[in-house]
Amino acid sequence: MSNPSEATLPLGGEEVDQGRRKLLLATCIAGGAATGAAAWPFLASMEPSERAKALGAPVEADISALAPGEQMIVEWQGKPVWVVYRTKEMMASLKKDEAKLADPLSKKSLQPEYCQNEARARPEKPEMLVVVGICTHLGCSPTSKFAAADPSMGADWPGGFLCPCHGSRFDLSARVYANFPAPENLPVPQYKYLSETKLLIGDDKA
Repeated sequence: MSNPSEATLPLGGEEVDQGRRKLLLATCIAGGAATGAAAWPFLASMEPSERAKALGAPVEADISALAPGEQMIVEWQGKPVWVVYRTKEMMASLKKDEAKLADPLSKKSLQPEYCQNEARARPEKPEMLVVVGICTHLGCSPTSKFAAADPSMGADWPGGFLCPCHGSRFDLSARVYANFPAPENLPVPQYKYLSETKLLIGDDKA
């Protein structure tokens, strides 16, 4: 016979005394707090790392030591970006093979609007080519073949780039020649000049 001083509450057809109910409630609250505390480090670990943020950030390049006819490589978003200081002769060669190019006006290729021109460069420095050095075919990295009439490229070669993996050729504006595997010209990233000798890759906002 139960003690008349003890109150009981029905739960699922069973009787649970008030003391046990309080114990269950306290256990649930403690368990919920522990779960929340355990979840916080996990959620915090999902925050993007500083390196991940940095990979998407613009990068500065000092081009003061770059001489005409030379190329430097800058890493941006884990990709190689070529900066090529083209000579007057290199610039003059851009018209030579236009009829042989797949997209001479860069209508279907990736580049900012201010680079949609023959030089594929900002108008304030048309001689400076800034382009992502990854072939649009299978992601290989082409090599520079700046010398005109290079014996390995043919007597009529005006200078440019060659993808050694599958033979795609690009002119000195990184425009692909027709009938080669690469479907598009090499992409030009957003960029701007911070000064005469400093370049910012990945941002072009005023």
